[in-house]
This record gives sequence, C-alpha cells and structure tokens, in this order.
Amino acid sequence: MIDGPEKSIKEITEGFSKHGYICSEQIATAVYLASQLEKPILIEGPPGVGKTELANTAALHFQQEIIRLQCYEGLDESKALYEWRYGKQLLYTQILKEQMADVLEGAKGLKESLSRLMEFEDIFFSEDFLESRPLLQALSTENGAVLLIDEVDKADEEFEALLLEILSEFQISIPELGVKKAKVKPLVMLTSNNSREIGDALKRRCLHLYIPFPEAKLERQIIQARVPKIKKSLQKQLVAFVQGIRELDLKKQPAISETIDWAKTLILLNSEELDVQLATDTLNVLLKHQQDIEVVTKEVPRLISDSMGSPSGKSIN
Repeated sequence: MIDGPEKSIKEITEGFSKHGYICSEQIATAVYLASQLEKPILIEGPPGVGKTELANTAALHFQQEIIRLQCYEGLDESKALYEWRYGKQLLYTQILKEQMADVLEGAKGLKESLSRLMEFEDIFFSEDFLESRPLLQALSTENGAVLLIDEVDKADEEFEALLLEILSEFQISIPELGVKKAKVKPLVMLTSNNSREIGDALKRRCLHLYIPFPEAKLERQIIQARVPKIKKSLQKQLVAFVQGIRELDLKKQPAISETIDWAKTLILLNSEELDVQLATDTLNVLLKHQQDIEVVTKEVPRLISDSMGSPSGKSIN
C-alpha cells in the first residue's frame, strides 16, 4: 500500500488525468509541494507545453476558483491589485454637497465644522469604494483559489517588486486601509516563456518547475487523453512526425496544443495514416511561420519514413 507523499502525488497524477491533463511525476510532485509548503510555483518552458493549462487543471482538481492575471508591459497595481471607484466617490461627493447644510447644522466654529467633514474621509476610502483586481481577489476568497499569474516575463521588472510582498507573506498593504492578509492562502502559479530573465528575489520565493516539450511516450498519452477517437497507429505516427520536426532549426517549434489540433484535423479528414501529400497540405496546423513551413516541407518525405520506422527497421518507441 502506498502511503504519505507518494500516495498524494499519485492522487494528483490520477486526478489531473481525469480532467485530461497528463502530467509527469515531476509536475505532480511540484503541485503537491506547492500545496503543502504554501509556496508559489514559477513554471517555465517554451510556449504551448501546458503551463497555463496546469493552473486551470489544478483549480478543477482542488475544486477551487481560478483567478487569472494576464501580464503585459506596463501592468501596474491599478490593474493587478486594486483601484478606487472614482465615479462612485464623485457621486458620493455630490450627495454630500447637497446635504452639506444638514451635516454642518449646529456646528460651533470652523474647527468643529472641519472635524465633522473629516469624518467622511474614511468613508471615501472604505471597502465600499474599492475595486478589487485579481491579486486582491485571490487574497479575499473565502474558500481559497488558484491564482494564475500568466506570462510574468512580459511584465516590467517593477511589477516583480509589487509581487514580492504578496508571494512571501500572502498580504498586501493598502495605504488607506492598512494590511490585507489572505483569508485562505491561494495556490499561486506563475508562468514564463523565458522572454526575459526573472529576478532572483522573485525566484527565491517560488518553487521552480521547467516543463519541456514531452518525450514521445508522454505526448502519445496526452493525445490519447485529448483525442481518444484517433487510431493508435496514426497516433504513434503523428507523434513521431512532430518529434522529428522539433529536431529541426525552426523559428517556433510545434507545441502540444498544435499536436492535438493536428490529430483532430487528421480525424476530420478521415485519415488512416500519414502520407507526404496529407502532411504537406496540413503543415499550417502545426507551424505558424511560413519560413518554418518551407523548411519542413523539404523534410516531409524523410519525416514520414522515420515516423513509420527507423532506417534500421526498428519501430520507434
């Protein structure tokens, strides 16, 4: 009988599989450690290997809300943390102005009048006027959440500094309201496509997980989970073909999501097996740059041959 961490990791692997996400033991272990140590995971790897989908599946597995913050250049705290509802504050100001006589009625002197007016300052900057953004929403959930900070490498370095307090203490400081701590610590996943180097301070606060393109066996399992109608022989052939493409010098390697799309395309075309014409005509499903299509087109006959068996006659495992 399997007990302890091994059992929990196995449960994550099986649970993710039920939702169509086939993960390696390394991925399952990272998710388990993050949930137990209450530490964020920084997930790096090339685009299309399932980094974002990992967070979505974790939310399904743990039955929690998924809160996503899409990063981009210029992202600031008003879009990531919170902002004040200025329109509502302006409306409240107008109402206060109309009732000014009632507010100041009976006040003796300027000092008492100012004192009464100052009492309304706290109302202007109360939670009634606060618009929560993803980071604050994740800290405020009653039942916990999975917080996905997607493509953090696209944000400015200043944004990383904004994240440090949240990821180390699971709290944020709002000058007008004080410190807001998480009711239930969220499971935080940050993704990066390695477009720039992430700062050491942010990395120290996270567990690190690198997801490469999968090996052939794992990619076949993924295709089987996502496209169960595909014949095993065609599944094996198309995965071998894609694995061969990834060995070429291309601008953008085909991602797992594109392998899945290609598998669906071949089923739609009633294909029994790959041939040169079929592969050539559907390369645009796998490849997104014309120069890559031109490079691969020249290699299609060899890739088809290799996908059916190695030159020595041994089948590809």
